[in-house]
Amino acid sequence: MLLPCVFLSATAVAAQNVHPAPGPEAQAVPLQAPIHLDGRLDEVVWSTAPAATGFRQAQPRPGDAATQRTEVRFAYDDAAIYVGARMFDDGSASGVRTRLVRRDADFGSDYLEVIFDTYHDHIGRLFFSVNPSGVRGDANGLGGGGDESWDPIWEVRTTIDSLGWTAEFRIPFSELRYPRTSEPQTWGLQIWRQQNRLNELSMWSWWSPNESGGPARFGHLSGLVVTDAPGRGAILPYTVARSTNVPVTNAADPFQDSHALDGRIGADARVLLTSNLTLNLTVNPDFGQVEVDPAVVNLSAFETSFEEKRPFFVEGAGYFGLGGLSCFFCSNTSSLSTFYSRRVGRQPQLGGAVGTVPGGRFSDLPENTTILGAAKLAGRTQSGWSIGMVDAWTARVRATVEDTAGIRSHVTVEPATNYFAARFARDFAGGARVLRGMATSVVRDLENDYQSERLAAHSEMLGLATEMYFRRRTYRLMAQLAGTQVSGDAAAIARLQRSSARYFQRPDRQHGGNGLLSDAYDTTRTVLRGIGAYARMAKDQGGWLWEVSTNLRTPGFENNDIAFISRADYWWTSANVLRLLTTPTRWYRQINLIAGGQQQFNFDGDLTDRQLHLFGYIQPLNYWGISGFWIHRPSVLDDRLSRGGPVLRRVAQDFWSLSVSTDGRKSLVLNAFGDLGCNAESYCSRSGGVAAQIRPRSNISISVGPSLSHSEPGVQHVQAVADPAVGADFAGVRTVFADVTQNSLSMNTRLNVTFTTNLTFELFVQPLIASARFDRFNEFAAARSSRRRVYGADIGTIQDTIYVSPENDSTLVHQIDPDGSGPAARFEVRNPDFTLRSLRGNAVLRWEYRPGSTLFFVWTRSASTTLS
Repeated sequence: MLLPCVFLSATAVAAQNVHPAPGPEAQAVPLQAPIHLDGRLDEVVWSTAPAATGFRQAQPRPGDAATQRTEVRFAYDDAAIYVGARMFDDGSASGVRTRLVRRDADFGSDYLEVIFDTYHDHIGRLFFSVNPSGVRGDANGLGGGGDESWDPIWEVRTTIDSLGWTAEFRIPFSELRYPRTSEPQTWGLQIWRQQNRLNELSMWSWWSPNESGGPARFGHLSGLVVTDAPGRGAILPYTVARSTNVPVTNAADPFQDSHALDGRIGADARVLLTSNLTLNLTVNPDFGQVEVDPAVVNLSAFETSFEEKRPFFVEGAGYFGLGGLSCFFCSNTSSLSTFYSRRVGRQPQLGGAVGTVPGGRFSDLPENTTILGAAKLAGRTQSGWSIGMVDAWTARVRATVEDTAGIRSHVTVEPATNYFAARFARDFAGGARVLRGMATSVVRDLENDYQSERLAAHSEMLGLATEMYFRRRTYRLMAQLAGTQVSGDAAAIARLQRSSARYFQRPDRQHGGNGLLSDAYDTTRTVLRGIGAYARMAKDQGGWLWEVSTNLRTPGFENNDIAFISRADYWWTSANVLRLLTTPTRWYRQINLIAGGQQQFNFDGDLTDRQLHLFGYIQPLNYWGISGFWIHRPSVLDDRLSRGGPVLRRVAQDFWSLSVSTDGRKSLVLNAFGDLGCNAESYCSRSGGVAAQIRPRSNISISVGPSLSHSEPGVQHVQAVADPAVGADFAGVRTVFADVTQNSLSMNTRLNVTFTTNLTFELFVQPLIASARFDRFNEFAAARSSRRRVYGADIGTIQDTIYVSPENDSTLVHQIDPDGSGPAARFEVRNPDFTLRSLRGNAVLRWEYRPGSTLFFVWTRSASTTLS
């Protein structure tokens, strides 16, 4: 599967020591009289404080003066900073476009966004935005990134009048982070305004679309004198009551309860240790309002990664990354993952332990591991160090098993575990040089041989990274290096060596050393070590851009206990050239063109990936978006296809993709896509879909996304069979493949209704039907070859038999004799065909009945059936 990653803009978010152009200045004034927060701007200060003006267009005509005047003023008292903004509109009140949506949602309307770089380090940012209906948006970008789960307690009021609209903010200093000093402070400042009717986005401190932006190009807000603010600590307790209703499939199973009631209690706490460092604590954290994961069909040997949605872990996530991956266009590669928080509280890994109970007939297996408690420290010190540390403790999980005599016992399906991650970052030269260091650790309390043979006892990682900017942010260097060590019982380390990430047992592996780094199969080892690295040098500014990058994981690299790694043993390189045309003409507004390629070797020197690609994007005058790309991949070797067998050859293939999106301001917005991929053996895969967003009223949004796919990858691994008659290249293992045809039909559906700015209803439903049909069972003729021999046609025989179980269940079995009258033994393949029907849904009614206090009513449905 091709997984392209495209960045349509060269905009970066970090900064440099010298502002590429002098930024504008704004002045905050102390309040002499209280402000009545009503959005009317009738207090004296809003007519006497100096205004931030002079906005320029980011679109549709970059650099031109904004067609609509904007005035933004700042004031403060001992407890808060205030923002008073007047957005003039030459269409008067009728020219203002607004919608009532939930907090932090896409406004789809006019809005004003104020961004503070409170540390003035040219890296971190705090976002505060509002639309004319008074809907708030906020995000925490301190430390890098942008955490939209951050919901500080602040207030804003708006009004629409004959001149346009106004907004009045009150943001308590206790919700912000800033240097501790009694001297006047200067913060970085940026202001954006969207005028939806004209599709005009304007900015106070301007930069060109082909220049690197971010806090280095912010203007300045000066004159602030901030004293220590009250409210340095907060406790957020919660209670959950839950009713579970599931159909009973086996009346004899004592653990199946069609109607169950349960409840939980817990609490989060926040303590501001200094004006810069915050300690977050949680006991039995509440994840009850989180949206369900989408259903997927995965026929590969690799795990599926899901997005983290739990608030405790999402908040402040920017403090826990080593650096990430950046590319104009790349595919089938991944960042140097160092912390994947969904490992904490994961589904128990040792469900097979219930089968070790003698006479065990029924079992009650918990869905997730209980998080006993977690602590997180994040912030920035006075000396310029950014710190992120998290430590979480998960309980030992036991499943209850009942044997044939009705006697119950307990068996551990997940050991007690401690997870730890820490990242330290230091910026130099005003943010033009950033140095990061990160460490992670996983320690398990393993009780017996069964657990020790399956899970590592310890897993550690150390990493260093840097980002550097040169020539007034025109050039950028990213570099990351990490080392991992996993230790435990020899059986557990052997399982890691045989995992789909590395396949050390492959019979044609050339390496044989296990010194400081591990790259040879050794069932007696108790330690696995490896290195991961990533580097990118690029020109990120101008009309012509370029990049070269490399990404590697040595065979023994392994940090999957706390991060996400699908594969090791590769060295990947890439190069791209990007042409940006950002000056509007009579027939387009913007064009982006990319040409480049990439290739990959394993540490045996086998070429395992190579591709050439072209990408294009155009925005016509009607504000639609049209993009497409082509990828050509020649025939290369594949060291994963046989899943532990020898290297095989993959035939050449081409992939085409096209997508079209309509103007996002309209009441009906469409996004259509179509993909086609074909290989040299004439196997083709097709997919397509349409995502439609309908806004029948200003407070209602409906989106439906039907998609259909038909996939013929050409070759699919089925199973491996021990067979001494197989040639030496296959080391006594016959690997069976098949042609597979997959079809899927799904429709992601969302309904959002906003009653007030604090009362919202959201519904997500995903029906999915997927099927897979296997035929032409076959094997490869030789290692490093793409030629396959089909059973019953090219070699041997294949017969279908219906097997009937004692419970009267029938199963289709393929009986295969791989060489007819030859010495190879017959074997069976159970019919792998299947049809999956799934329906997942989640409904959330959210009511913030007072600032910082929220009531959730949540309904979740998850149902699926698999027919073979």
